Amino acid sequence: MLRDNLESLRDGMRRRLELDALAPRIDRAESLDRDRRSLIQRADERKAARNAATQEVARRKKAKENADELIAQTRALGDDISALELELTAVEGELTDILMQLPNVPLADLPDGGEESNRVVRSWGEPRASDGVRPHWEIGEQLGILDLAAGAKIAGSGFVVLKGDGARLVRALTACMLDLHTREHGYQETTVPYLVTRETMTGTGQLPKFEDDAYRTDDDLFLIPTAEVPLTNLLRGEIVEASTLPRALTAYSPCFRREAGAAGKDTRGLIRVHQFDKVELVRFTTPERSVQELETLTSHAERVLQLLGLPYRVLLLAAGDTGFAAAKTYDLEVWAPGVGKWLEVSSCSSFGDFQARRANIRYRPAPGEKPRFVHTLNGSALAFPRTIIAILEHYQRPDGTVTIPDALRPYFGGDLLT
Repeated sequence: MLRDNLESLRDGMRRRLELDALAPRIDRAESLDRDRRSLIQRADERKAARNAATQEVARRKKAKENADELIAQTRALGDDISALELELTAVEGELTDILMQLPNVPLADLPDGGEESNRVVRSWGEPRASDGVRPHWEIGEQLGILDLAAGAKIAGSGFVVLKGDGARLVRALTACMLDLHTREHGYQETTVPYLVTRETMTGTGQLPKFEDDAYRTDDDLFLIPTAEVPLTNLLRGEIVEASTLPRALTAYSPCFRREAGAAGKDTRGLIRVHQFDKVELVRFTTPERSVQELETLTSHAERVLQLLGLPYRVLLLAAGDTGFAAAKTYDLEVWAPGVGKWLEVSSCSSFGDFQARRANIRYRPAPGEKPRFVHTLNGSALAFPRTIIAILEHYQRPDGTVTIPDALRPYFGGDLLT
């Protein structure tokens, strides 16, 4: 895009409301790319001259002619080449650093503006009135299933303990969601590592931008912020056949995010926590099917909320509120009457070839054809904490008990939290 479509890149950053901040980087990247091509050309010219001189030296030596001047010339050319390659390495390193920090270009159908311009595209169910509904932290502690104090004692603020029927509810949600996505939606269930390498985090766009938000070990491994990271990287560096696309993977995992609860916003109860459970969906597809695949993925996440009987709405995020790596995102927000808010339980995103370029994931359209980058998509289906919030508040009864949604009863082994 720097070379062939610079104005589209600038316009994409403008729509993200980031052009003022990113314009100097884009200008610098454009300059570095020109320098890179110039250095490559100059180095190639000197390599060609050195090869010609080396051949002439060999001819003269064979003819017992003097080649001292040419030998000195080849050495000088070699020194020039080394200097140019050293400069090229520095230029490429700086260029890569800048490109890694530029966000994806939003798709054309996103609304302009920031969070205030997000658009509700559909809704489902009837939100329960907030009158008389107690917040989940009160009802959870009364039922003995949510222990916020224990979480803080063990790990500090932003961590919680679910016990008894609360832990059982987590297990029921896990089994229900995985069964739905594998049996009805065609996903392959996968168990993934919860620690990943720097290269893996970079491949999906978490690094370098969000390194300060990640939990990192001393040996430079990162606790995953979402199963999207290892699932997407399963195909890193591979070329797959078009006939195997689309591919659909799902995984349950705990997720770890240092930024959760930043600046004291929404930190009470389960609304924002540093560790939480989630079932993730990841899809790989061809560019031609990318738009339809996002609709399919989003419908799979919506189906979970429908089965749980939880009222929700679907928001199309505006360009200025779309995540760093995403080209288009639908947020699913569930209604929580006890706190009187719509709470995001899923973000379903299309990344175009943004992640595929970083992770070098390609497909071959037909035998013998040149490989192309796949398009990647992912979404939560669903994140557990806010789903649990919605269940505790939406299904709360006047006597303080909570009805278990029908879809969970076979997994939970009962119909009531008491």
